[in-house]
Amino acid sequence: MVTYNIACIPGDGIGPEVIAEGRKVLDAVSEAEGFEVNWVDYNFGAERYLREGTLVSEEELKELSNFKAIYFGAVGDPRVRPGILERGIILKLRWYFDQYVNLRPVRLLNGVSSALRSKTPAHINFVCVRENTEDMYSGLGSSGVRSAKASMVMSRSKYQVKFDVDASMIGGDESFAYELGVITRLGAERVIKYAFNYAQNNGLRRVASVDKANVMTNIYSIWRDVFESTAKMYPQIQTEELYVDAAAMLFVREPERFQLVVLPNLFGDILTDLGAAIQGGMGLAPSANINPEGTSMFEPIHGSAPPLAGKKVANPIAAILAGGMMLDHLGRREAYNSVARAVERVLVDGRVRTPDLGGSSTTSEVGDAVVKELLSVV
Repeated sequence: MVTYNIACIPGDGIGPEVIAEGRKVLDAVSEAEGFEVNWVDYNFGAERYLREGTLVSEEELKELSNFKAIYFGAVGDPRVRPGILERGIILKLRWYFDQYVNLRPVRLLNGVSSALRSKTPAHINFVCVRENTEDMYSGLGSSGVRSAKASMVMSRSKYQVKFDVDASMIGGDESFAYELGVITRLGAERVIKYAFNYAQNNGLRRVASVDKANVMTNIYSIWRDVFESTAKMYPQIQTEELYVDAAAMLFVREPERFQLVVLPNLFGDILTDLGAAIQGGMGLAPSANINPEGTSMFEPIHGSAPPLAGKKVANPIAAILAGGMMLDHLGRREAYNSVARAVERVLVDGRVRTPDLGGSSTTSEVGDAVVKELLSVV
């Protein structure tokens, strides 16, 4: 029997609750389809940070590099200043493992109503490929007060940037802050090529690119140039280039326009959350952080949702579907299909739903219902 070793990081808030249901479903489908999942748990998150002051050590990162997949819940806790857990855990994992693709399906499932009342599952069914390690999330930024001309040097792994700030030009003793966006040709090429290959391998015939090259000309002109040059290698695929404001409008007005959208990191972060809203809510939206040659990480996008933690009402479907995407990544496409079909049957039936979908079921009742549907047809 084939065994897949998977690292599991439940994290904070509702993370442990939804990941428990995802594991329940993945264990059921693995048993039904004749393979095994060996879970290896890691306790990264707020509790350990508050207790020990530890986020993720270098030794732990090296240990995680032995896994092809990480199953991740969420990080974030009101007891910890915003950014510490997010940058120190999730962004650190993405950077360390060079997970340069964030894959986000935007699909309205049968049995779910969209915020766009006139749209059906036939209208909302596309994939977003978001660059995941560069752009405004390159980690280059600072804040402070400068009363005289000062030089600042910022660095993160492959980047080092130095520039001068003349305080007399910004109001003397004034506070200021900045973040620097970086797009390299290599970074753009690899994710845009991944997007075109994904489209080609999955029978998609339209790829749209999003940028803001008309205003943020330096950073996004290179993105646009790489998209146009890469598109020439795939003449069978139709392409279009959209500014981010136009793309946001079209996500709402005409989602059926899209089959695959490739986006820089910042715009991808924002527009894929809009995508979650039109597909029925954050509790239904899975994601994958992919390094095609290394360690990849799979997670629901909803975050830790501290107000819901412990109330047993969090929707586990995004976590379950993220687990399904993980199985697909590991070469178990039929297992992923089985999970996705079971989820959709539960939603169509409608009797078991968490409060965000208008029901009164608990998190574990939804997981149990998906397992029941799964085992009834496998």
